[in-house]
Amino acid sequence: MNNVKVFALMAAMTALLGAVGGVVGGQSGLVMALLFAGVMNVFMYWNSSKMVLKMYRAQVVDRAQAPELYEMTDRLRQRAGLPMPTLAIAPHDQPNAFATGRNEENAVVCVTEGLLKLVNRDELEGVIAHELAHIKNRDMLLQTITATMAGAISSLGQMALWFGGRDEEGNSNIVGAMVMFFVAPLAAALIQSAISRQREFKADAVGAEISGKPLALASSLQKLEAYAKRIPMDVAPAAAALAISNPLSALGGGMMSLFSTHPATELRVAKLQAMA
Repeated sequence: MNNVKVFALMAAMTALLGAVGGVVGGQSGLVMALLFAGVMNVFMYWNSSKMVLKMYRAQVVDRAQAPELYEMTDRLRQRAGLPMPTLAIAPHDQPNAFATGRNEENAVVCVTEGLLKLVNRDELEGVIAHELAHIKNRDMLLQTITATMAGAISSLGQMALWFGGRDEEGNSNIVGAMVMFFVAPLAAALIQSAISRQREFKADAVGAEISGKPLALASSLQKLEAYAKRIPMDVAPAAAALAISNPLSALGGGMMSLFSTHPATELRVAKLQAMA
């Protein structure tokens, strides 16, 4: 089912790029946009995880650079029956984590510096197990491509406003550009909705089984939400849906709320407590 959603998202991205090209450049713009969409879809499939890591300014680390994190992840991934994922650390004070990659063999688990500092060992195990659960559930390709597409669409809306657009007579098409400026972020939010909130409940449940500590994962979720309200994170809204806890809580509602795909933390905690 996730692969079907990925195909549908790529088709939607192609159609949206074509519409933007038509508004900005007429028929020639439409053709160029469709060609660009084809190249972009191929590039995104192979490189979307690298793009997401750049959004978070994360750096890949090895066993020598992060021995405790490596050993913990290695032990948990063996319990889950998974290959060892690549590990990365993002330079953010807010505690958070996410998984990305196109399949189990090319998966990446990324944690923030804040997570390593502000949660205890059991809670960290719960978070890592949750991210491994996303890999086991094969959520990453859909999540990663959705995030990169949403970011690209938002950028296109801003570009349409910046360049103003042209109609078929070559006159400035400010109205069309304004429409694209407001529609593009909305389209990004709609694409984000392709990531079901149920995936987080499922990853919580599978992660709790992997770690064997559902209450530790519940405790970490409560801590992460509390810290997110006090410690802002400088990351693109399009990439926020990948994180285990909404990293944009400190920024409030408004446009940021359109990108939220996280269920309420209290509901997640209640389900984990019921498991325990």
